[in-house]
Amino acid sequence: MGRGDNRRTWKMRRKKRQVKLKRRVKRGIEKAKAAKKPAAPSKKK
Repeated sequence: MGRGDNRRTWKMRRKKRQVKLKRRVKRGIEKAKAAKKPAAPSKKK
């Protein structure tokens, strides 16, 4: 986007939502991996 562009357009809002969603998903995956790691070795007998 160039200088002085309107950030309140449908396109920009959609773009921002996508970025936020991806960031949220990424963080969720990392959290899940972190939670899973300590649990994985305990499964071995």
